[in-house]
Amino acid sequence: MKNLAENKRARFDYDLLETYQAGLKLLGPEVKSVRAGHLSLKGAFVTFHDGQPYLTNATIPPWQIKNTPDNYDPTRPRPLLLKKDEIKRLLGAKQAQGLTIIPISVYNAGRTIKLDIALARGKKAYSKKEQKKSKDIKRDIDRMLRGKED
Repeated sequence: MKNLAENKRARFDYDLLETYQAGLKLLGPEVKSVRAGHLSLKGAFVTFHDGQPYLTNATIPPWQIKNTPDNYDPTRPRPLLLKKDEIKRLLGAKQAQGLTIIPISVYNAGRTIKLDIALARGKKAYSKKEQKKSKDIKRDIDRMLRGKED
């Protein structure tokens, strides 16, 4: 299982409550581009249109620029493949609790391309500061302990 792309800001900006594995419906040239690692999940999120989930705002540049159709949109909404009960659970939680559904990572699972999505709640600014502060303190302590052992 090769990790093709990751949303690095997701764990910093959101508290991840539940994660799901979804299939990603792509066009042929998009598959080649994703497998080459040309995918950006920065600013991407999941929306629902007529009860069907779509990956919105993810950027997949064309595989071969010269062979790309004129109407190709690199940020078009791409359908996600989920089970019906997972779709109902996600849609209900999003509407009832005001949560966000964000992509975490894209990877190969055999011949298919899978996407990890998470039901998430946005962090407050003070929570992000506390997390950064505790990480800095831990790094300083580790640095001091390494210095004393030598």
